[in-house]
Amino acid sequence: PRNVLMIGPTGCGKTEVARRMATLSEAPFIKVEATKFTEVGYHGRDVDSIIRDLMDISMTLTKKKQTDKLREEAKGLVEERILDLLTGPSSSSAGGGDAGAGSSSVTSSSRETFRNMLRGGQLDDQTVDVDVPVSHGDKSGGGGEIVFGGEGNPNIAAMNEVISKLTAGGGPGGKRGVPTERKTLPISEARDVILDIELERLLENVDLKKEAIAAVEESGIVFMDEIDKICSSKDYSSKSADASAEGVQRDLLPLVEGTTISTKYGNVNTDYILFIASGAFHAVKPSDMLPELQGRLPIRVELNGLTEEDLYKILTEPVANLLRQQTELLATEGVTLKFEDDAVREIARMAAILNRTVENIGARRLHTVIERIMESFSFEAAEMEDGSEIVVDKTLVKERLSEVMVSSDLSRYIL
Repeated sequence: PRNVLMIGPTGCGKTEVARRMATLSEAPFIKVEATKFTEVGYHGRDVDSIIRDLMDISMTLTKKKQTDKLREEAKGLVEERILDLLTGPSSSSAGGGDAGAGSSSVTSSSRETFRNMLRGGQLDDQTVDVDVPVSHGDKSGGGGEIVFGGEGNPNIAAMNEVISKLTAGGGPGGKRGVPTERKTLPISEARDVILDIELERLLENVDLKKEAIAAVEESGIVFMDEIDKICSSKDYSSKSADASAEGVQRDLLPLVEGTTISTKYGNVNTDYILFIASGAFHAVKPSDMLPELQGRLPIRVELNGLTEEDLYKILTEPVANLLRQQTELLATEGVTLKFEDDAVREIARMAAILNRTVENIGARRLHTVIERIMESFSFEAAEMEDGSEIVVDKTLVKERLSEVMVSSDLSRYIL
């Protein structure tokens, strides 16, 4: 695939673009900070762990997809299981014969009666005995879980998995499988427990690992943020001693070009994984990256900083925008908060001015501005009477932000 290099100031939505793209295509997506990795040989995480983490995400995604597909089938099985617990096994599992024929019709009619009552919710308070799998954290479980160090090593991860399975099945009598314990639950709670057990049983017939590996290899997206922080400027000829600098770029070369990484689910080929690198490139230029890495990121996208109009849209268009969040927070104290439109325009204008004069931190500036406005309201709301109303208008916004604007202007001239 044509890998992408995104260049733009912080807080202008580089990560959000990639995240939305992955959500639209239902692709396995991982966001990593380039500064978290060290080159091979140093203590820390090496770049191969990106693909291992992506595989974990893909497994979760694949399991969720398959679970949604099998949910209806599992619900039918749950109903039959609960009816078995209430009326005994169904006639199909009971013994045949003429004597059984008469009783089976009676059983089936009573079973249908119970089925209708169950669907009507009349039996929700009835208790049944259910065999529940014992979780690892449960102290009543058989053996404790044995864990070896070195989470980065796929071989050790696979060995841990095998040992945990062996210890789980090593109860008295050497029974295999997950250890269970009997619990008495009302049907309303037992329904969810049995649904999880039935889904796990149905998922055993699906090859999740194969599907997850295919999803990663064909449509995986890796978003590497802060790529500019692992570049050192060409102006300084001295070699950097930083273990998470040039060496990490060298380690990324084969990964971006295409190589095979061994994970606990199997080998993953990175030939067709899309890599999106992004950085602000304030202190360094894209040309300061290793030439080979530049060649492997052929598409350059330059994003502009956010304008006043963009900031206004961010405050009004999203469903759960910042103003809505503040309104809902104060609503928990019984206080109604309203923002007038000219106040919202003023907030956007102030944020844009601060971004120009102090430091351009993009949409994150809106958090700072709104917190300054809401500071006193957040403290006073608890003492206010229920049903009281706060209206934020343009003059209030100017009044609250006047100190910030003055101090920012002065700070440029004070040595």
